[in-house]
Parts: sequence; structure tokens; C-alpha cells
Amino acid sequence: MIRFMAGKLLEAAIAIWGVVTIVFFVSRVLGDPAVLLLPLGATDAQLEALRASLGLDQPILVQYFSSLGAMLRGDFGISFQHMRPALDVVLERMPATAILAFSALVLGVLIGAVAGTIAALNRGKLAELIVMSAALLGQATPVFWLGLMLILFFSVQLGWLPSAGSGTWWHLILPAITLAVFVSASIARLLRSSLLEILGEDYVRTARAKGLLPQTIFTWHVARNALIPVVTMIGIIAGELLGGSVVTETVFGWPGVGRLIVQAIQNQDFPVIQAGVAVVAIIFVFINLAIDLLYGVLDPRIRGER
Repeated sequence: MIRFMAGKLLEAAIAIWGVVTIVFFVSRVLGDPAVLLLPLGATDAQLEALRASLGLDQPILVQYFSSLGAMLRGDFGISFQHMRPALDVVLERMPATAILAFSALVLGVLIGAVAGTIAALNRGKLAELIVMSAALLGQATPVFWLGLMLILFFSVQLGWLPSAGSGTWWHLILPAITLAVFVSASIARLLRSSLLEILGEDYVRTARAKGLLPQTIFTWHVARNALIPVVTMIGIIAGELLGGSVVTETVFGWPGVGRLIVQAIQNQDFPVIQAGVAVVAIIFVFINLAIDLLYGVLDPRIRGER
């Protein structure tokens, strides 16, 4: 297990380094932040002075290695727009993203698990057709369109819920539902396929032949084994949500990390871009590491192989 953990941590470190490196060089292609920070009509001397103060006058490789060394110490530099440490700016937005991600994930997993189970246990019946049609529609619907439709109906037409912003639980409802629709659709389709595959296994037929109760067979022999691919999907979705659902946060004006990164790209705020992407990458990598460890709990065979 120690060797397995060491290997996974090494993979995580390489992945995070790769992401940070790519973002560093790509962000430099966006343009010159000095042009945005200075007013129109600024002289060349003023531009050069600002570039020097921001460290942008040095060769690109010098900037990269200097930035990489600082990142290892947790220093992503000072935000060009906020004039504060970039990491602090990103971490201030994490609670909002975490609340939205957790709400959408819980709601989506609950709905998806129930829908997927109903579809699997009613194979070939009307219930399966309805559930799978709804799941397919949920996956195919663009998130931005669904968010706009929810705003038009519940905020503009009915006036029940706020259309944007944050501050109260009422502001959370529409963006959480928007994200939960896609989450529940993905979970429902995957869980149905996984359950149907397990229901056809020999050991399930043997359990039925022994006279075990259907509830016991489903709980201990079917559901537990069917959860392994579903857990993988949940982990991937959780990483994406915690990384900031850019479109949803933008549509609803939700002050999360995804919206912050978009604003930083528009403003060419390199330190915030790098800090935001690094935090997202770390969260995503360690969620997947936790899932790998969870496999051993769900399936003793995997624990034995390790």
C-alpha cells in the first residue's frame, strides 16, 4: 500500500507540474497586461516601467523558473488587478464554489441513483423508457441554455427566485439545479448500465437459487459491485464542479473560482490564472487519489492486488 501511495503521489506531482507549466506558457500568449493596466495614451516609457515592476521584462524562461520556484513555496505572485496575493484571491472564492459544487453533487447523485435503479429494475418497461429518455435529454441540454431558461421562468415570469448573485440560500437554488440536471443524467445512465451488467452475473443467479431475499441480493451482491464505475464518475464530476463550473457561475453571477479565472483571463491577470488553475488541478488530482483508495473498500479483490 505504501508503494502504491508513493506512486500515486508521484503521478499527482507530475500532473500538477504539467498543468502549471502549460498554463504559464499559454497565458503569456494572451497579451500584455501592462496595456490593460495603464490608461489609454500611456507612453512607451510608462509601459516599460510597469513591465519591469511586474517582472514581465525578463526572458520567458527566467520568468518560468522564477515563477515555478515561488509556486513551490506557495507564492503565486501579486494579482495585477486586485493588488493582493493571487492565492488569497483564489482561496476567497473557494467557499462559494464548494457550496455550489456540494449542493449540485448531492442533489444530482440522489436523483441519478434513484432514476438509474428504477430503470435497471424495470428493464423493457415504460418506466425505463421514461427515465432513460429524461436522462438523455438532461445530458444533451446545454448548461447555459438550461440556466437561462430557469432564470426566465422562475425569476422573470414567476418572480420566485433571484436571477443572479449570492448571499442567501435562495440564490443557490437555480445554479445548483442547473448543474444537478447534468450530474443526475450522467449518474442515472451509468448506474443503469452497471446494474444490468451485475444482474446478469453467475453469482447473482446463484444467490437467487439459494433463496436469498431480493433486497439482500440487491444490497450486498448487486449494488456494491455496481458502484465502482459510478464512484469513478462521481469523483470526476466532483473535481470538475470544485474546479469551478465556469458557464454556470458566469450565467448566474456566482462568485466562484470558475468565474474568477474567466475574469482573470479577460484581464490577463497571470498570477490569478496560475493560482486558480493550480488549486483546481490539486483538488482534481487528490479527489481521484481518494477514489483509488476507495476502490479497495468497495471491492476486496482490488485491495488484495495492491
